[in-house]
Amino acid sequence: MIQALLEYEFIRYSFISGVIAGLIAPLVGTFIVIRRLSLIADALSHVTLGGIAFGVYLSSIFTVTINPLITGIIFSIMGALGIERLRSVYKHYQELAIPIIMSLGIAIGIVFLSLADGFNQDLFGYLFGSISAVSINDLLLIAGIGLIVILFIFFLYKELFMVSFDEEYANVMNINKWIYVAFIIVVALVISASMRIVGILLVSALMTLPVASAMRITSSFKQLMIVSVIFGEIAVIAGLFLSFHLNISPGGTIVLVSILILLGTILLNRLGVSRNGSRAQEV
Repeated sequence: MIQALLEYEFIRYSFISGVIAGLIAPLVGTFIVIRRLSLIADALSHVTLGGIAFGVYLSSIFTVTINPLITGIIFSIMGALGIERLRSVYKHYQELAIPIIMSLGIAIGIVFLSLADGFNQDLFGYLFGSISAVSINDLLLIAGIGLIVILFIFFLYKELFMVSFDEEYANVMNINKWIYVAFIIVVALVISASMRIVGILLVSALMTLPVASAMRITSSFKQLMIVSVIFGEIAVIAGLFLSFHLNISPGGTIVLVSILILLGTILLNRLGVSRNGSRAQEV
């Protein structure tokens, strides 16, 4: 694959996009997992599917080609705002917002897929990821989203930290409501940026599995963020290399590598506990 990276532009585009996704997905996923909103990525990914299908449908009825990634981002942001709005409506049952928006996204996706005469190769790439589907325009868009995410977390880290660990205390401290809305929009952007590599159906795994792995071997929030990003990059790079050589979908390969990393950290954690327990008994 190293030779292919030097020879073929589309391979370089996919690799760079994957590296960006491996950075921003676990980074944002850390805050999602801590806030216990892991399923929000699934909901927004299904809404994004509806946007992708809508873009494909528009391209089929108009002569002008519309980038489905753009319509996917728009739908994802709208879904994110919808979740945040419904969480304020159902104050005592905020988790209801996620299945409501997920159901809406699935319904929209099915309707527009049927109107667009079903699946095509491009839609298949969006669903499961594709190593050859990333264009220069997609790469520039993903890079722009990556920059927005990094700057957002860098400048609002303290506020996001407070909101993630104690939302009620954050409200008492008058943390502006727009931070909640901005964060959920950032989550939507990360999902849209990552789906080209991992695929819509598996994008939530890239946001949560590296974090789940890092939680087993870290002891502070900053360590959790750093190790999550490292695991995310390992999964993406190893997954892209394996998918290229085995000629299989990169999305599933990346997720399987993430699962192996998770199993490895669980094993290391248990071995550490066993050793500590043995030492305690000896003392």
